[in-house]
Amino acid sequence: MTNNATPAERLLAQADLLRQALPGDFRDTLVQTLYHEAESMAEKAVQQGGRKRWDWDSTVDRLLTSPIFGLPLMLAILSLIFWLTIAGANVPSAMLAEGFFWVEAQGVALFTSLGIPWWITGFLWDGVFRGLGWVISVMLPPMAIFFPLFTFLEDLGYLPRVAFNMDWLFKKAGAHGKQSLTMAMGFGCNAAGIIATRVIDSPRERLIAILTNNFVPCNGRFPTLIMLATVFVAASFPPALTSVIAAGSVVTVVVIGIIFTLVISGVLSRTVLRGEASAFSLELPPFRRPNLRQILYTSLIDRTIFVLWRAIQTAAPAGAAIWLLANIYVGDTSLAWHVANALQPLGNLVGLDGVILLAYIIAIPANEIVVPTMMMMYLGVGMMTDMPAYSEMHTMLVGQYGWTTLTAVNLMLFSLLHNPCATTIMTMWKETRSLKWTTLGALGPLVIAFAVTFLVAVVARAFGLG
Repeated sequence: MTNNATPAERLLAQADLLRQALPGDFRDTLVQTLYHEAESMAEKAVQQGGRKRWDWDSTVDRLLTSPIFGLPLMLAILSLIFWLTIAGANVPSAMLAEGFFWVEAQGVALFTSLGIPWWITGFLWDGVFRGLGWVISVMLPPMAIFFPLFTFLEDLGYLPRVAFNMDWLFKKAGAHGKQSLTMAMGFGCNAAGIIATRVIDSPRERLIAILTNNFVPCNGRFPTLIMLATVFVAASFPPALTSVIAAGSVVTVVVIGIIFTLVISGVLSRTVLRGEASAFSLELPPFRRPNLRQILYTSLIDRTIFVLWRAIQTAAPAGAAIWLLANIYVGDTSLAWHVANALQPLGNLVGLDGVILLAYIIAIPANEIVVPTMMMMYLGVGMMTDMPAYSEMHTMLVGQYGWTTLTAVNLMLFSLLHNPCATTIMTMWKETRSLKWTTLGALGPLVIAFAVTFLVAVVARAFGLG
């Protein structure tokens, strides 16, 4: 500080020196002191007549925000939501798929009777329409269950308690406690989770939340995770426990995703997005009676229909690409198998195979079509096909196509960590307006997915498990 500095400059410099000497928990201590003083004054100024009523809000809050019970209860509630979503979506998804297949069959019959060339019929009905049908039938029922449940907890007032429980973890990672709310929204759709980061005021911390939301498995990745959890994990349990074991396995993957979110947030906050975590003083709102009409409107119109429409826009070209790759031949082999064979060495390196990697390339517009694309390739048909029963799928994947436990584990990890879908990438660009951050958000997770699966494959094979 120079001698000719103004009094204001000297005052600000002294304030900076004093700020550096403050302990790390100064803001928390200050807020606690303010609330303690306010509570003390309220007790002196306010008198209550009659017997004191039981304070249910405080009692429930002490349980939900307890250092011991808070996080386990949060995981239990999350497990219940996943179980309801998984168990409840199976029947309507199958009915929707059957309905779309019926409409497709009528369309194909009509085009054939009119003498329209097979390649036009196949491209429009077996490609574009079937791609749209798969995305809608796979996405709509789970979202129609998950989003109302999520909105119910939001309207009830539970989500601020989640942020309270997770705040200390995000603070250690140099991020914001509200990031947990955006993660919760990401379970339905990562694009919606990125939009939800608007609740974070700090641009630096909001960017961290945007770049790491992909590590929350969205609705589109559930079919792959559920299939793997059911076929390779729950298959060894009694049928009555299948949905429970599958839900528990998916929750385990979710916990791994949360760990990656915290780790990558910590790396970003200490490198390219270095900075001090902003204060997060959260006043827990009282529990309130949920408004059923508002819940249905918000969950079904603002969230489900909005996300589904964006997915439909990207699913049509994906269906077209699948059909073209499967039906254009070079020699005696389709383009799809040419690409899959070229990717096979890379697939082997990370414990997967070329078909899986091709499925994820094709599924960039919509993750929902990963499993149907793999089944199309394995079964040798020229379009996405209905999936066989889980019991048959295990025999087919293991016996005919050489899948192992390593394949299943690494596919679950790859599904969790790989690049976001096209809808999420577009949303990332709209929210940041930065090519740099959008590229990092799109390619960074892919690099991490390959690195993690490679390390897991190396370790597994070293112990003879691959």
